[in-house]
Amino acid sequence: MSEPLGQAIADYYYKNKPAKLWIHNQYGPKEEMPVAAYFRNAGQMPPLEHAALQLCRGRILDIGAGAGSHALWLQQQAKNITALEISGQSCDVMKQRGIRNIVQQDIFHYTAEPYDTLLLLMNGIGLAGTLGGLRKFLQHAASLLKPGGQLIFDSSDVAYVYKNHFPDLKNYYGEIAYRYQYKGKKTDWFNWLYIDRYTLSSLAASEAWREEFITEDENGQYLVRLQKIM
Repeated sequence: MSEPLGQAIADYYYKNKPAKLWIHNQYGPKEEMPVAAYFRNAGQMPPLEHAALQLCRGRILDIGAGAGSHALWLQQQAKNITALEISGQSCDVMKQRGIRNIVQQDIFHYTAEPYDTLLLLMNGIGLAGTLGGLRKFLQHAASLLKPGGQLIFDSSDVAYVYKNHFPDLKNYYGEIAYRYQYKGKKTDWFNWLYIDRYTLSSLAASEAWREEFITEDENGQYLVRLQKIM
């Protein structure tokens, strides 16, 4: 899943004949993912992301850091930030951009001294893939947080993509299958999770997390903070 995205990020950064990055999905035609979005500066980030960054405190882990734009901003604010990313090519780009603390690892296999803040932006929580995967992620996240630590992420309700006509789905409608395509190469299909607020609240409570709604934008993207109930 990560290689075409990492290649696209590297090509864009090094100006190595960058091409369009396509995302295929299960509900409509393929869509272009603008690679420039991974290189946004502070002035290009939406208010929701600024709100999330302002909440970050203590020892911070940026999960699925991509090209490192959020980690770089936090580092510039003298925050104690570590960028975690599974793609080696993306990690190399982050290093070239000046990010000091980088870990190449799958979050589900990552162990470390606990953090004060876990951050996932640009719907990074989608890496959970399914509702069951989100339960697994929350259980693992609890082991990565200090007492009183916080998990900050954004997501959205994607019921609108079905235009009021739900197909015969066997699973939760926010578990959407995607694949990347870049320079003729395609990944295998993988699930990416979009979760509505009601389902999130119910699932988080069942895993003993306290949810705090922070904000929502005009496109229905919302930001939440979860804290483990001790």
